[in-house]
Amino acid sequence: MTNENFYITTAIPYVNAAPHIGHALEFVQTDVIRRFYDILGYKTFLLTGADENSLKNVRAAEALKIGTQELCDRNSLLFRQLAEKINLKYDIFFRSSNKDKHWPGAQEIWKRCVDSGDIYKKEYEGLYCVGCEGFYTKDELVDGLCPEHKTKPEEVKEVNYFFRLSKYQDALLQLIESGKLAIFPESRKNEVLSFIKGGLEDFSASRSAERAHGWGVPVPGDPSQIQYVWIDALTTYINGIGFGTDMEQFKKWWPAQLHVIGKGITRFHAIYWPAILMSAKVELPKAIFAHGYLTVNGEKMSKTIGNVINPLDVLEKYSADELRYYLIRDMPSFEDGDFSIQALKDRANKELLGEIGNLVSRVLTMAERSGLQKYEGDNVLEKKLELEKIKTTLSKMELHETLEAVLSFVKECNRYINEEAPWKLSGKPLETALYNLLEGIRVLSILLYPFIPDTAGKMADKLGTKMGCIEDCTFRGKFEGKVVKGAHLFEKLE
Repeated sequence: MTNENFYITTAIPYVNAAPHIGHALEFVQTDVIRRFYDILGYKTFLLTGADENSLKNVRAAEALKIGTQELCDRNSLLFRQLAEKINLKYDIFFRSSNKDKHWPGAQEIWKRCVDSGDIYKKEYEGLYCVGCEGFYTKDELVDGLCPEHKTKPEEVKEVNYFFRLSKYQDALLQLIESGKLAIFPESRKNEVLSFIKGGLEDFSASRSAERAHGWGVPVPGDPSQIQYVWIDALTTYINGIGFGTDMEQFKKWWPAQLHVIGKGITRFHAIYWPAILMSAKVELPKAIFAHGYLTVNGEKMSKTIGNVINPLDVLEKYSADELRYYLIRDMPSFEDGDFSIQALKDRANKELLGEIGNLVSRVLTMAERSGLQKYEGDNVLEKKLELEKIKTTLSKMELHETLEAVLSFVKECNRYINEEAPWKLSGKPLETALYNLLEGIRVLSILLYPFIPDTAGKMADKLGTKMGCIEDCTFRGKFEGKVVKGAHLFEKLE
């Protein structure tokens, strides 16, 4: 156990539209990591929220003929509902349109960058992708289109403030190569290093208030300019814990131990963000986990194609645990994964119902019928638990592999039942067999908690035990609890 703090964040999604299933994936991945650090004994804090100061939000509101704040209020509520329905255990949902909480920190960071000599003004002409909220060079385009959104960028010419990113090229290389700023997976780290070695150019750090429609955080001392969204949005990670408003709270939690983001915004988090923080003389985050995307039938989700899946609709039909389990079990942590309702149902029926639910039902049925008042045994089943593998894969953000290692112990417990056939035993052999199985389920209730927290809580209740921590994932020599079988954990999905 430890008394260390662990501060983790999701990315801060644009709210120009309702959340899609990819946002659910990131919420679940972040929550799994947070809950694991809970059971490891850390004091944890999770921040999520909404990026509301972008030009794409302004344009989305215009298309709907409503105000930008109204659009942000409407869609931020949907993201918050998703977070709650999918059991994201967050401590704060931070909105960047909050002038009282967000603007002071965003403007303080700007002032510090000015003091470091890293902000200057010049006329700029470039190719701008509204979807990315970023500029591209012609060489970076693919067939003249944004590589991320496959849309033609706009030609923009205006006077902006710039940030001296080029000044931090060597420092960023050393930071990432040394592992002081860890990037998961290794392939993303190599992409970032390659980009830095290609030469960093200063980037436009503001937009004219006219082009931004006056929406966003004003540049201190120059109301004709609005801070570039990728400066103000990134400060959400520090403003949400008090930077600029409650520095005692900020110092308690910062630096972040981990930012969880989608692979498409790695450059902003692994290059822009640490450079801005170095300029502002703020400590840097420790690590970045850049996950892959969800596809549908092999294609990236797109409104144009019409294959966008609303996770709130999915959660009307399936439980949070069923969706959470499927997203971690079937989606590789670092690569793209294809989402399918049929695959979700297959996974739930085969493993949640068939492996985990069946294990608990069989064991508790036998325990209730045995008439035994105590359970003591030889701990033979504990030797099948790969606890170190679970910890190691988690530390590498290999969440799919972590869950697989937990599931392998479920399979060992089921195999133990079939080999020992407790229904044929009596006396001490029965007591030993049930002891191993009841302790096995108790340990599983702890290890499954990060993935399927509702189910894990029900497992502990059925055993008459309290939810434990990682130090409780050892067999104790006797089972202490009062077994109540109750209802099945899962029902078959048709």
